[in-house]
Amino acid sequence: MTTPDGVDDEKRATLRRFAALGGATSLAGSGLAASASADTGESDARDAIAGYLSRTPGAHFSKIRDDLQLGTGETQHHLRRLEDIDAVERYRDGDYKRFVLARRFDEFEKQALGYLRRDTPRGMLIELLARPDASARDLADALDVSAPTVSKYAGELESADLLSREDGYAVERPETVLLLVVRYADSFGDRATEFARSADDLFEYHGGD
Repeated sequence: MTTPDGVDDEKRATLRRFAALGGATSLAGSGLAASASADTGESDARDAIAGYLSRTPGAHFSKIRDDLQLGTGETQHHLRRLEDIDAVERYRDGDYKRFVLARRFDEFEKQALGYLRRDTPRGMLIELLARPDASARDLADALDVSAPTVSKYAGELESADLLSREDGYAVERPETVLLLVVRYADSFGDRATEFARSADDLFEYHGGD
C-alpha cells in the first residue's frame, strides 16, 4: 500500500524503525531537521540513516541504500545533506565509500570497521581475538578458506595497520578491535554475536595489568 506522500508502507516502517533505533543520534535541534520539518518523508529518511549508522557504522553506500529501501539518488541526496551539517562523514576504503556518524571514530577505528564489514577479514580478526596463538593454517581451517586467501587478507590487514606479522599473527590495538566487534556484533553476523556473548574474559584479559 502507498501512503498519500507516495511512500509505501513497508518502506515507511523500515525508515521509522531505524529512526527509532537512532534516537540517541537525533537530528532534532539541527538546522537541517528544522528545515525538513515540513517534509516528513525527508526527515524520516535522514533520521533513519543516522539511526542506521549508529548501529551499523562503516556501512557502504549500497548497503545503506538497500537496507533502508531507498533509491540511489534519494540515498545520495540525504547523505550529502547529512554531510553538509557535519552529522555524517564518509571515507574511502578501497572501492567502497563508507559512512559513519561524525566525530565518533578515529582513523584506526574506521579502518577496522571497514575490514570488519568483510567476511574473511572479520573472521580472521575475531578468530585471532579468541585465539591469539592461531596460525595461518588454523585460520584457514576455522574459516574454511584457502591458505593463500588468509595470506592475501593478512597482507591487507597489515598494510592497514590492523595486524602484525612479525611473530605469527597479532591483532593491533586488540582492545579497540574487540570493543568494536562486541558493540556492533549484531551488525556483523552470527559469528560476531556468538563471540560477543563470551567476550567478558577477553575484556578482562586485555584490560588486566
